[in-house]
Amino acid sequence: MPYTVDFENVSTTGLESSPVAESLAGLRANEARYLRNKFAHVFTVSPAAEAPEVVDWVHGILAEERDLVISSRPLEATSFEVDGIRMAYVFYESGLSINVMYTVEDGQKRAVGFKLSEGMEVPEELASRFKFARQKSKLAGVIRGSYFVIKGEH
Repeated sequence: MPYTVDFENVSTTGLESSPVAESLAGLRANEARYLRNKFAHVFTVSPAAEAPEVVDWVHGILAEERDLVISSRPLEATSFEVDGIRMAYVFYESGLSINVMYTVEDGQKRAVGFKLSEGMEVPEELASRFKFARQKSKLAGVIRGSYFVIKGEH
């Protein structure tokens, strides 16, 4: 069942099994606020089991582009299109959030972003491959983030 993320009253709904549920909920709310402010988009997520095509698409990009496999269990996922950009988000039990921004028009920007919730360690599969920059958020505390540019067609 889809859940509309509220960035004014942050809730751990759907994320309770995460050891960093509070900060992951803040990270999810931070994304909801960004999407509302930038695109006027209402951010809704579904349990990952109800959105396997989204999880498969994101995991397929990670595997093909960087030979990456995420070891944590996906908790929630969503996909939508806004302003000619297909966006997908997957939130993981470890506190990791992965988002894909994939412009529909060829030759435009396409990238995968990683964000780490405050209190989680850098996942082993990402630690040696990416450097993470820090960003402060009122909703999520300190977010560490990194990204890579998508080169192929997905």
